[in-house]
Amino acid sequence: MKISNRFTLARALFAPVFYFIFNIPLWLDSSVLKVISACLMIPLLAVFELTDYWDGHYARKYNEVSDFGKLFDPFADVILNLTVFLCAVSSGYMPVVFFVLIFYREFSQNFLRMIALKKGIAIAARMSGKLKTVFYIFSGFFFVALESFIRFNFSFIPPQVFGIVVDAFRYSLFVLFAVCVVFSWGSFVDYIKSFYSIIKENC
Repeated sequence: MKISNRFTLARALFAPVFYFIFNIPLWLDSSVLKVISACLMIPLLAVFELTDYWDGHYARKYNEVSDFGKLFDPFADVILNLTVFLCAVSSGYMPVVFFVLIFYREFSQNFLRMIALKKGIAIAARMSGKLKTVFYIFSGFFFVALESFIRFNFSFIPPQVFGIVVDAFRYSLFVLFAVCVVFSWGSFVDYIKSFYSIIKENC
């Protein structure tokens, strides 16, 4: 397997790993595992988000750009981001309707990529798509940081203060997730407008 695709595969395989690291402490209701997971989630997520840069870097460096990679890379991005968002839904941070809208958008976009690739056209990332991805990643880290903060359960912070801080960050996270939905569909409309001729030709 090409080096660039190995990084992409690592990102895709990490998605279920993150899901279990996040949820096992909750399923077992273990305070020790909650603290351990709080220590692991952000560093691991950061490393595997970086693989998105590394796979592109090595694909260009070693001339490994391929049709497979053009589909595999966004697929891995979607799998990882949706897994993080699914954890946010299951723990009550993200409304289900937000997740459903993002889910529909991402798989519709991948379908559009496959249609374009069939015609020998690679859909390059547009600025709207990059902005959407930035909000995805930032919101994901914000969510994980908040959940990690709660799992550490700092006893020296007065309960009332702790509750106020958590509620404020929960509201901020809700706004971030709403922005993710807006940017995700805004970028999708941008892609459709840009590649309308391809869509029309294949309908």
